[in-house]
Amino acid sequence: MTNSSNNTINEEDGKKRTPVLLVVITIILAFALAFLVFSYFGQKKSMIKMETFLTHEKDSLANELLLMAHGYDTLRTNNDSLNAKLQKEKSRILRLLTINASNVQLIKTYKGEISTMRDIMKSYIVQIDSLNTRNKFLVAENQDIKEQITTVKNTNVELFKVKEELNSKVEIASVIQAKDVIAVALNKNRKETTRIDRLDKIRICFTLRENPIAKAGEKVVYMRIVRPDSITIASSSDNLFEFNGSKLIFTADRQVEYLNQDIDICIFVDNSKDFIPGNYKAELYLGGALIGGCSFMLTK
Repeated sequence: MTNSSNNTINEEDGKKRTPVLLVVITIILAFALAFLVFSYFGQKKSMIKMETFLTHEKDSLANELLLMAHGYDTLRTNNDSLNAKLQKEKSRILRLLTINASNVQLIKTYKGEISTMRDIMKSYIVQIDSLNTRNKFLVAENQDIKEQITTVKNTNVELFKVKEELNSKVEIASVIQAKDVIAVALNKNRKETTRIDRLDKIRICFTLRENPIAKAGEKVVYMRIVRPDSITIASSSDNLFEFNGSKLIFTADRQVEYLNQDIDICIFVDNSKDFIPGNYKAELYLGGALIGGCSFMLTK
């Protein structure tokens, strides 16, 4: 009897303890579930913050890369080697823009790379500024040189003109002029006459003037006797000399030794039966210049 009572009591105690244990387990599970839910939402919030941070950092890096790419587009230089380096750095920027940075470590890496690229860009800007400053100096220097060259050219032109004028004046001044030119018709008795039927010779006398500038030495004086009808009397059609780039026919010539002093000369022309009544001109040429002349009359 006693044993049955004890067993009954134990069974009742066991039944009482079972709900308590279930309650305890339930409470523990509830706390565990609450902890898991809290941890989940905490991690989700952290992940959202991290994703927002990564997105912001990527956008910031992308904007900075775009600004740097635009900056490289604005850099201009005539240096081919430097242009190649600028293009290489720009290509590097465009490559980075295509990479999707998915974690903090990659973003830190790209930040460091962008910082290095920023420093490189600054060094290029300094180099280009230096080159541009140098180019401006060279342009200004070249402009000064061009102006100096223009001035020298203008001076040379003026000097050439002055030289030409001086040469012309010297050439004119060096011409040996003839003075006291007299043409006389003579008969066979060496008496003066104007009648063609008594004409034997024409005598043209003159003085070559003193000229210290002229070159001394042998000179040839060419004489032309021009009839009233403008025909030049000549013994041969081969009697030609140079004058102003043309060939002129002459009547007679005389070779003299000129010593820069006055020298008296006479030239005689025989009656070739070509003379006609009228007014004649006698012209004297030396060294390609007309140096003097006179006129005379012949009658029937």
